[in-house]
Formats: sequence, C-alpha cells, structure tokens
Amino acid sequence: MPFSKTLIAATLLSIASLSGPTFAADEYNTSNGLTAAGAPLGMHGVDPVAFVNLGNRIDGAARHTAVHDGVAYYFSSKETMETFEANPAAYLPQNGGFCTFGVSVGKKFDGDPQYAAIVDDKLYLFLNEQIFREFQKDEAGTIAKAEENWKTIRSSAAKDL
Repeated sequence: MPFSKTLIAATLLSIASLSGPTFAADEYNTSNGLTAAGAPLGMHGVDPVAFVNLGNRIDGAARHTAVHDGVAYYFSSKETMETFEANPAAYLPQNGGFCTFGVSVGKKFDGDPQYAAIVDDKLYLFLNEQIFREFQKDEAGTIAKAEENWKTIRSSAAKDL
C-alpha cells in the first residue's frame, strides 16, 4: 500500500506528540539509563563496526564497550571495538543516530538499527519499516534534506522540535 509523504509526516508528528520524554534531548539518540561505563547506550547495543563493515546487524556486548562523545557503544568483539576507537567517525550513525527521515522533516525520532541503510559508506537509521520504505523512494533527497536540517536541529531537544 503506497503512503504519501503527507501521511508519513503526519504519522511522525503524531508520534512526537505522544512520546516527547522518551527521546534524548541532546545530540545523540540513546537508550534511557546508563551503561556500566557511566554513559547512555547508543545504537540499541548493536555493533556499529560490524554493521558498516559486514552489513550485518550484530548485537554487541557490555564487556566490549567504547565511549565516544559521552555515548557508550557495544561491540561484538575486542577487534571491532578497537577498530571503532581508531576511527569513530567512520562508524557512527549519521544524524546522531536519530531517524534520518525524521531529521529530513526537522524532527528527532528513534533510529532503530533494525531499519538501516549504508549509503556511500555512511550508516543511516530509521524509525520503522514504513519510514524506511519512504526513504528508499528518494534516498539522495532524504539524505540531503537531513544533512541540511541536522545543522540547525543538532543541539535542539527532541521535545522542542
């Protein structure tokens, strides 16, 4: 069933109005609470290096944790953790890990690694399957809009958008 961009935007706006406090209010999409490393968890605990290098969603483990810019990331092995530590920018999800489609319309929604794409060696996360399918209709356009919007909403609290 095809969905219009208006319907998608309305869906995103209604989700935002119902769930303001569940989203991070800073520049990174993180889980509530803190990890043993003392930082909130990014990417739902999925190993970003394995995801980017293998294109495979592999859960990380707390015993392989690296903290970057105040966010903890779990890795599936010591090797992937060390790869991340050597060059975090190559593996961090774009838009702070928030849903790229959401950012393209000026919002910060959860980015779920279950719905993700690697485009030009960059990792993009999405809210759900429906939103991911919308992204697939115009990947380049959505990414360009998200990149532009991220410059202005990066430091804004999700609830304020």
